[in-house]
Amino acid sequence: MADFSEILATFSDFDEGDREWLHLLVADWQVIADLSFADLLLLLRRSDGRYVVAEQCRPSTVMSLRTEDVVGNLIPQDRLNELDAAMESGEVLRSNHMRTVGKATVCDVYAPIRHKGKTLGLVARETNMATRESNGRYESESINAGKALFDMITRGQFPYSDSVMNQRHNARVADGFIILTAGGVVRYASPNAISCFRRLGSVETMPGQYLSEIGTSLIKQNDPLPDSLPLVLTAKAAVDSELVVNRSAVSMRSLPLYSEEKRIGGIVLCRDVTELRRREKELQTKDATISEIHHRVKNNLQTVSALLRLQSRRTKSEEVRKELEEAQRRVQTIAVVHEGLSQTADEIVDFDKVIANLLKMSVDLATTSDQKISISYIGKFGMMPAQDATPLSLVLTELVNNAVEHGFEGCKEGHITISVGRGGDNLNVVVEDDGNGYDTESRAGLARSSGSGLGTQIINTFVTNDFGGTVRWGPRRDGGTRVVINLQLRAAQKAGEKKTR
Repeated sequence: MADFSEILATFSDFDEGDREWLHLLVADWQVIADLSFADLLLLLRRSDGRYVVAEQCRPSTVMSLRTEDVVGNLIPQDRLNELDAAMESGEVLRSNHMRTVGKATVCDVYAPIRHKGKTLGLVARETNMATRESNGRYESESINAGKALFDMITRGQFPYSDSVMNQRHNARVADGFIILTAGGVVRYASPNAISCFRRLGSVETMPGQYLSEIGTSLIKQNDPLPDSLPLVLTAKAAVDSELVVNRSAVSMRSLPLYSEEKRIGGIVLCRDVTELRRREKELQTKDATISEIHHRVKNNLQTVSALLRLQSRRTKSEEVRKELEEAQRRVQTIAVVHEGLSQTADEIVDFDKVIANLLKMSVDLATTSDQKISISYIGKFGMMPAQDATPLSLVLTELVNNAVEHGFEGCKEGHITISVGRGGDNLNVVVEDDGNGYDTESRAGLARSSGSGLGTQIINTFVTNDFGGTVRWGPRRDGGTRVVINLQLRAAQKAGEKKTR
């Protein structure tokens, strides 16, 4: 199916302002389709005189006539005279004959899209006449409101060029709508709209009352009062707001209605978002709790690291001091990962940012004062869950520390390259250095131990046991050492286990 932006790009006579106007139209025309109980088509005239369907909108308040997407299709040639007449008319034009779409009898009405003195195209409103057979007050008010907005297209009054929309979960027609007079008096309120105000605590009969008075009478001294609320309750501007009283919340959006000369009234859409806001607060509380837990864990780990550092300074045994320093570095590695977690609302960290800081710290701790060891990265690790980030960071810091201590022993400078290839949850990491060579860093295909051999155990345990992966040590082509790690992130493994159950 063709894309709306791609179709617009083929019309060279449209400037950027024209394209933006058409984008604003299709972003907001759902309300017209819903109020009118009709399908909408955006028709653009090509240079050869044919009309193409650039976009379509199905109503959510009635069954659509269009079961298939028609974007990109050409309008049959037998309708060209009618469409040309609509383009030239400058006003809403009703077709003088009915069409048959499937088993439905359809009435076509066209609105020329006017913008800064230009006619950009047509909005075709396709009405299934079966929806007009036995309408009550609800349907009549909805259809008339939809017609008023539809007429505004021909005068360049819709879409609204100055609308301000800040609310999440904006109200739709089916959620509830209120029709106001130019003075702000309620002429009609749909059953769902009445229910919204009942939820807020209103017991008044809405028709005949000022909506602004109904709304403000519900507000108590300490209730929040958004600046945009008066404009919404009077429908004097295309804005949205939220009324929160009596532990309930209603999201509202106003759509002013205009004639050629003046504002003639407005539509206010209402949606009860009480439950949505309650869930959002619960999530915010949960996220804050998780972040606080990670923050406390990080602080505790830093305390342990500081104690190990103090103990290492007090010991007289060089071997014990070295083991304590290794333990301190590993604890600090875990603390840095938790610091990344404490800054996010979920259990996922930007591993590239975390590992860059970790490995720089690891190199600084392992090098002597006259050594200069640098690290470069090829590829991206991407976002990673905490259960994978912590062990993988330990593996990489052990490898880098091993390279610095053994590969660059006696060297004034050196370079480590970390190459990453990630396909979904499959990860390939290659750690290369230009140090003294493979024999100085490995023993029997494993990391050379600098003490107790715990670093080797960490690498093998996490990669093979936890990730189900492999570690291969070998010489680098231009001298130095090359370590290749292939593994699958554990989040993917757990998902696979669930599927097989």
